[in-house]
Amino acid sequence: NKNRKKKTNAMLAFTKEQKSSSLGRRRVGDASNGNSKTASPWNVILLCGSFILFGFVYGVVVLGGKRFDVETGRGGKLRNRIARGKHIVDSLSHLKLKLPKAKEAVAGAAFSAAQSEFDRMLIIEEEASRRALAPSKPRAGFVVLGMHRSGTSMLSGLLVTGMGYHVGDANDLIAPHFDNEKGFFERIDVVLQNDEFMAKQKIGWDRNVINYDYNLALKQLAENKVGFQHGTKGLAFFNANTDDTIPWLHKDPRMCITLRTWLQLINTEPAVVFTYRHPLEVANSLHKRASDMSISQGLRLWIVYNMRAIQNSSDLCRVYSSNEAVLENTLFEIQRISYELTTKCAVPEPPRQITQSNVDMFVDTTLQHNKKAANTNDERRKTTAEKADCVIPEYQSKLDPDDQFARDLEKTLYLKAMKIYCDMKHGFAYDDTYEWPNLD
Repeated sequence: NKNRKKKTNAMLAFTKEQKSSSLGRRRVGDASNGNSKTASPWNVILLCGSFILFGFVYGVVVLGGKRFDVETGRGGKLRNRIARGKHIVDSLSHLKLKLPKAKEAVAGAAFSAAQSEFDRMLIIEEEASRRALAPSKPRAGFVVLGMHRSGTSMLSGLLVTGMGYHVGDANDLIAPHFDNEKGFFERIDVVLQNDEFMAKQKIGWDRNVINYDYNLALKQLAENKVGFQHGTKGLAFFNANTDDTIPWLHKDPRMCITLRTWLQLINTEPAVVFTYRHPLEVANSLHKRASDMSISQGLRLWIVYNMRAIQNSSDLCRVYSSNEAVLENTLFEIQRISYELTTKCAVPEPPRQITQSNVDMFVDTTLQHNKKAANTNDERRKTTAEKADCVIPEYQSKLDPDDQFARDLEKTLYLKAMKIYCDMKHGFAYDDTYEWPNLD
């Protein structure tokens, strides 16, 4: 009897379990047909996740998007968020393909909403880019910003001799020299004034430039603690607004450091042409010109000048170039720069257009001193820059092998400079959120 009772109880338990399992399967089947009144855990999770997903994409892409600056063409934060939004949508679309068909319908609406929001932000970004090409106010001229020995003289010379941008009379300019046979195209008065601004703060073009305070310079100027005799003449040129001065061009590498001081004095906000050159080429050129300047000093100056040039012009209309681009296709690059100055930055058109004969007469590639191939060593090192395809050649120091401290410093500065160089080539360094290296 006891055995029969045990068997009966076991059969009852089995039957109850089977009914429960069958009921569970029916509910799942009904849910896939849209007839269930009780949501399965999968559906609840997907619904909640979909709402969270939509809120996250909307917050990142829309609410977190930075307003595109229509005048300067800056919109790095917005583009970064759009890129992150695209990554999210792509990842979720891939996940959706892996879901059972019964779950796909539940999540489909949220995925579609996220995709639609992403597409809408792309349209906004395209419209902002279009508006950026329609400048809001005219500019009388522009400043060429770039580190010493970075090809700024060649670039400026082509724009002046080929296009006719105004720099002043010949006696206003620094005369050609053995290390710049074609000329510097720098106004003497502005260069001397920049030297005076910096000297008052115990700064020289090659020392302590990172410590320059443009507000302090303005304060010293207002209190007559710094002279402005040279600056008066240069400022009169910038503010003349006459046919023989517009459109003007000014080039002086010191402007990378002092630009914010001059912006408070010039009546019309200038545009900027920013250019750069390979850091080792610059450091070697500086070392050749002044043997007491080490490669480490040259690399550090390269970092500071380029960093300050980009930071100090972040709210201005900028046109980007490089020494490499100018040498590679000179005629096209000068034409492109001039075109963007006019169409993007509202700088008046130059008096004439450059021709190939202008280029041939001015450019002498043999004058590109210390041209150093960047990839001469087979051993290559990937940069920590954001682009994985940017590589940095292993650095071969010429310092005494026993001076390990100097060798380590030189290599550290080289790697920092090369990361910036790569990031400028890819455009990352021009974003407001770019993290510049610590040079302490």
